[in-house]
Amino acid sequence: MSVARPARCLLSRRFAAAAKPAAAPSQCHAPFHSSAQLAARRKARFKSIRAEEMGLTSPEKIEEFTKQTFPQYTPEEMDVLKKRYTPEQMVALEAGEAAIDPKDLTIQGRMRKDPYQLPYLDDFSKIYPIIDKRPKTGPPPNLRSRFMTLEEHTEDLSRRLEELIPKDVNFEGMSTEDIEKVLQARVDLPMEEAKYFLEPQTLTDTDSSGPDNSAVAPGLGKKLAGVAGLYKAPIDPEDGGLDDQGIYQNLKRRTRLTVQDILAVVTKTLVIRFVSNQTRLGKIQRAWILAIAGNGNGRLGVGVAKSVEMSVAAQKARLLAIQNMRPIRRYEDRTIYGSVKGKVGATIVQIDARPPGFGLRASHRLFEIFRAVGIHDIAARMPRSRNPMNSVKACIEALQSQKDPNEIAVGRGKKLVDVRKVYYGGNVY
Repeated sequence: MSVARPARCLLSRRFAAAAKPAAAPSQCHAPFHSSAQLAARRKARFKSIRAEEMGLTSPEKIEEFTKQTFPQYTPEEMDVLKKRYTPEQMVALEAGEAAIDPKDLTIQGRMRKDPYQLPYLDDFSKIYPIIDKRPKTGPPPNLRSRFMTLEEHTEDLSRRLEELIPKDVNFEGMSTEDIEKVLQARVDLPMEEAKYFLEPQTLTDTDSSGPDNSAVAPGLGKKLAGVAGLYKAPIDPEDGGLDDQGIYQNLKRRTRLTVQDILAVVTKTLVIRFVSNQTRLGKIQRAWILAIAGNGNGRLGVGVAKSVEMSVAAQKARLLAIQNMRPIRRYEDRTIYGSVKGKVGATIVQIDARPPGFGLRASHRLFEIFRAVGIHDIAARMPRSRNPMNSVKACIEALQSQKDPNEIAVGRGKKLVDVRKVYYGGNVY
């Protein structure tokens, strides 16, 4: 402190501080929040509309706008509502209409003008799939209904058959031909329509006269009115009844093979795995199948398919294998040309040609591949990984990578002569 400052200045400040009342501790006016404070006022969701713009400047205009925007139900509309709703529901609807004053909706209500506004205000007679639920057209099922027993099924079938028989005709003593003529003349309902529409019920205590709801839809008759001629049967007369279900029709168009040739192809399922797909509904498990197909005369194909059902995946894999058949080179129709190698992933398959009578010395999956393609003398080994899927793919890759000796000789400008056929006269077996 400076010595030159007068003492009265210090005393005056001391007395002034003692006379002033103690101030309250300062408080932070801004509340604690994790988000940053807005720099300006939050913008309203909907655009403000002035009363002058809507024309609501006088009671007469308010009344006119209310009648146009929120009209009351007309007598015709009330008659339609009475047919649709019960008296108790009509009383509730009238009470709800009386409880809401249309003037309050005109003065206090906010009318949206944005592009996402609802397409109606109080008109719920229209159904919009985006907003509304699908209405239930049928009545709720009876909780006391149950499946019929064998005796009840028999009684129901007998009752339906008796309804079709004319009551004013005595069939006693008539032959079978006369009975058929009478039924054809009197019963004008076609049998296909009778089979479709008069399907017997499977549940008891049901109010519906038609067939019950089922997960399996009834089959449509071939001569059903409105359906006949619309769908062509996939049966080909040239198949000779071998493909009545139409399984091989698409494969016939792609491969130009007949059903007899397709059935003559040897197919084999080599690999079966189960894979899972993680979805929002959980893990969906499916079967993964690898199959091969061969005609035993130098053609081989592989097919891969997946499906939830094992049988469907196996059928798809076999059809794809037949469709993907390709020619494989064979020496003397029994072995391959020299030694070949195929590699898929960490799996290596080495295949070597062998003399006549050697046989097939390979693992079980490669054995099936060689037998399907028509190879009888061969040796194969897998020095590294023996993964089932990769081993099959590597074997097929090795068989397809053979080099033709004739092409090599032409490329070198030389003539190729088979010594075995020259010295042994073609008798090599």
